Amino acid sequence: MQSFRTEIENPVVEKDILELEKKILQFKGGKIDEEKFRSLRLARGVYGQRQQGVQMIRIKLPYGKVTSNQLLRICDVSDEYSRGRLHITTRQDIQIHYVDLDRTPELWAQLEKDDVTLREACGNTVRNVTASETAGIDVDEPFDVSPYAHAVFQYFLRNPIGQEMGRKFKVSFSASDADTGLSYMHDLGFIAKIKNGERGFKVLLAGGLGSQPRHADVLYDFLPSDKIIPLMEGTIRVFDRYGERKSRAKARMKFLLKDIGLDGFKTLLEEEQLAIPHQSYPIDFENYPKPEIVSVDTPYVQIQDTKKFEQWKSTNLIPQKQNGYVAIGIKVLLGDFYTDKARELANLIKNYAAGEIRLSLRQNILIPYVKEELVPFFYLELQKLGFVEAGYNKALDITACPGTDTCNLGIASSTGIAEELERVIKAEYPQYISNPDVVIKISGCMNACGQHNMANIGFQGMSVRTKDKLVAPALQVLLGGGNFGNGKGRFADKVVKIPSKRGPQALRLILDDFNANGNGASFADYYWDKGEHYFYDFLKPLTDIENLTQDDFIDWGNAEKYKKEIGIGECAGVIVDLVATLFLESEEKIQNSEEALAQEKWAASIYYSYQSIVNSAKALLTSEKVKTNNHASIIKDFDRLYVESGKIAFSGSFEDITLQLNKNKPTQEFATNYLKDAKQVLEQLEAYRKLELAHA
Repeated sequence: MQSFRTEIENPVVEKDILELEKKILQFKGGKIDEEKFRSLRLARGVYGQRQQGVQMIRIKLPYGKVTSNQLLRICDVSDEYSRGRLHITTRQDIQIHYVDLDRTPELWAQLEKDDVTLREACGNTVRNVTASETAGIDVDEPFDVSPYAHAVFQYFLRNPIGQEMGRKFKVSFSASDADTGLSYMHDLGFIAKIKNGERGFKVLLAGGLGSQPRHADVLYDFLPSDKIIPLMEGTIRVFDRYGERKSRAKARMKFLLKDIGLDGFKTLLEEEQLAIPHQSYPIDFENYPKPEIVSVDTPYVQIQDTKKFEQWKSTNLIPQKQNGYVAIGIKVLLGDFYTDKARELANLIKNYAAGEIRLSLRQNILIPYVKEELVPFFYLELQKLGFVEAGYNKALDITACPGTDTCNLGIASSTGIAEELERVIKAEYPQYISNPDVVIKISGCMNACGQHNMANIGFQGMSVRTKDKLVAPALQVLLGGGNFGNGKGRFADKVVKIPSKRGPQALRLILDDFNANGNGASFADYYWDKGEHYFYDFLKPLTDIENLTQDDFIDWGNAEKYKKEIGIGECAGVIVDLVATLFLESEEKIQNSEEALAQEKWAASIYYSYQSIVNSAKALLTSEKVKTNNHASIIKDFDRLYVESGKIAFSGSFEDITLQLNKNKPTQEFATNYLKDAKQVLEQLEAYRKLELAHA
């Protein structure tokens, strides 16, 4: 691996990229533990693939907004470092696959030339901030949430409070009460509101999917917009200190709320207020960049197949609040498209629209600011790219994660079954091409990256074992989920588990019964009116595994016999704690604190010092094989085992030293003194460890 020139003007970004290169060299030289290195690269968007020796790169695109120049840059990077395929995620990111680890720093440097980052796209960080793809054009929105989503992205990017949490933290913004940002399934969800002429948000807390979905609590019915960043900072501080760290299965915000309750959380949130640097953080929405719409003459075009054109218009055009404009929805099968088409699309929107697209939560593309008279022209241009399939955001538009194609955690193919179900709908249920009511989502495992447990009809990848101990791919069928708007939703019931090859038949049975007995109700109402047992009864015959054929042991999209292979999941950035690396990490935090202090970033310096203090204590507790489930328990256990026993002497308790953090305002004086305390703690604890090893 040879060093390279970044040619990055921003010194903070340049340092970040060079640090990644340095850590890769240290890892390959055996100087960094593999698990520790995993945590570092995940926080920089570098994710291990199912295939050995290559990486998936996740590109962080706040609220799915991508300019034409950025899209062209992403295409260049994908062609140079990957295979020319782009994958849109359900969090409005773009992923590229099969990247050599050694080349990831230069890949990142190339992206940054057009202000595109990998930072905190994965790992135990604040993930990509998502929003309604119609933000700014939504006919029902009280105001554009884009400036607020962007401000949150900027404020928390590289912010020390959100770099090494127990798990990931997800945030969404919904443009209107339709809640198309899905607030109820996020750690923090914001729904735009206006109260007495003031901009603000309904705030939902601690939602989540996964194997144990949880509906978020309403934290505020209305919170003024200048309070959302202080609130989020306090929330992350509480989560960082009290959230679970050892057990990956319990390390999300939803489990913390389950343990302490909403009132308990509010108490902890109040205790952090003094430490938060901004009690009010106004967001300058008026200076948020306005779209620059190209003024062109309308080219003359003639549509040959007017029937197809009209059907496409009925499902793929989105009205805008701006007179004379519409948005065009592009249905992207499984979120996958290629750079040749992406380049043509980038040039099309640059020359004939506003030079931007939005990636959607359903893995699609939205082109805003298309003049109504240009719609026929756009149709023909998009037709050349294969981008005019009808059914945008309709029943035909199935969401699916990559599953066993590339993901370590994939149990069964999600992409293969999704393609087959779309084929079934087109061929046998054409009326559903324009049906916006039935939402179908598929995940390859329980982690719900395909959001299967919030769908009307969901499928989750599993496996099934016969009496002869043969293993076949399977699907859990879930029914009845739905988004009802204004922060209210319902999670789907797990109804039956069936061999994967019977997925299409399950869909047929469900849609046939809905057609016969739905009586004009929405699918969600139809399901809840009939009840879970009603569906179990007519789907039960599909669960029989005594009559499996050879075909049942071959997963969708595969030719070989199914083999259940699950790797190590990396979304949570699982870390194996080693005493030496923890002390090394504490030293790095001290350096970070000193740098922040020199840059007059008092709050950042204080938090780095806090992390060093807790990390140092964690190192000694780890040496004694004491559980270090969260920061709060580390602080208490260190006092009990080391200070109260007289093994280590402080002037006061360890808790008193550590939790100065939330009992002082973030001033220069406190930041300086707290850094001195952190250095002293590290020095004392390292000295104790050396003596301990000397007498071992």
